[in-house]
Amino acid sequence: MSEALLSQLAQRLSRPVSAEDRQRARLHLLDWLACVAGARDTEAGHLGGEISRAGWERATYAGNALEMDDVHRTALLHPGPVIWPVAMSMGSAAMEQRLDGAVRGYEAMIAVGAALDAHHYAHWHPTATAGVIGAAAAFGSLIGFAPVEHAQAMANSASVAGGLWHMRHDDVLTKQWHIYHAVRTGRDAALHVHYGATGPKGILEGPQGLFAAMTREPGQLADAGEGWLIHQVSFKPFAACRHAHPAIDAAMELRKAGKLEAPFQVETFADALAFCDRPDPQTELEAKFSIQHAVAVVAAGRDAEPQDFTMDVVGELADLRAQVSVAEDPAITARYPAHFGARVNGLELVDTLGDPERPVSQDRIAEKMQTLAKLGGVKDADRAISLALEGHDAAAIDSMLEDWLA
Repeated sequence: MSEALLSQLAQRLSRPVSAEDRQRARLHLLDWLACVAGARDTEAGHLGGEISRAGWERATYAGNALEMDDVHRTALLHPGPVIWPVAMSMGSAAMEQRLDGAVRGYEAMIAVGAALDAHHYAHWHPTATAGVIGAAAAFGSLIGFAPVEHAQAMANSASVAGGLWHMRHDDVLTKQWHIYHAVRTGRDAALHVHYGATGPKGILEGPQGLFAAMTREPGQLADAGEGWLIHQVSFKPFAACRHAHPAIDAAMELRKAGKLEAPFQVETFADALAFCDRPDPQTELEAKFSIQHAVAVVAAGRDAEPQDFTMDVVGELADLRAQVSVAEDPAITARYPAHFGARVNGLELVDTLGDPERPVSQDRIAEKMQTLAKLGGVKDADRAISLALEGHDAAAIDSMLEDWLA
């Protein structure tokens, strides 16, 4: 009888994390801090500030609010806003312990998320479904779990996995609540195993397990071989749904060449249309999920930053938006989700800025911190950059988060 999938995954989590892996994790820490800083004065940021005195817990609502959080393409989920609050949640943990916990949390969350199929993604929010498992892995690393404990903690978290996409139909904070739920549930699952709880390690593939209940054609757990999956995660340079990024990127390339002219014809993959075909957005959230508005933003000379998706800008760009048509290209859909692509007025990009094939630099992520800190009224962006990329004072980051979200 083969070993349970979560037991196999737990064995992978027991590997040592290298200095190179920790440095990669620092880039994602900085990216998450930038997202939190930018969202501190939003409705989600204020709500997070009411929840707890602990900075990590307050930040659970802010980390995803701007739609600029990191993303894994084939798993179709956002690890950063789930994993970093957990990795920063043990005040006694040193910086290296937190970075190691994050690497392991990303690994578990992405590995399981990549096995979920199109049927799952049509109904379930994978950042929540797989997020509880990643959160359990991250906190288990902080505690110092052996593989058997890691497997049981991930199993118990998976037993209550969920998060329905229906919230996309309303202007609500349910998506942020999903992240809070994943953080707390996964963390609590690990804590309970630490005190003696046990869990069903076959919960993924079992006859009444997660795959049976939530998928039709589950795939294999993602595996980077001897490396870690965190190196496959993409950064988001634009303040919109990731499905709109390929069209933004192609439009910007045309604009740089002086060739972005109306009318604008966008061809992209099917999921991009399912999530982001919104010719007439009525809220800021809908604007972030609108390919039409995203292309209009670029055509207007803007850079797809958070302020470009406010209702004032939505009103200003109505005429440009009306000149944007969108359609599916089956060839682009066939390459998805391994490649997020789009064609705008004939210019096709197979991969999008921020993906591993077209990476953003450390300087670009630091610039994102500066930009979002200014948006959120945060004064210590330089300090945040230094603490994330070079610092060893984890407690200083804790205090900084508490100050930002007080």
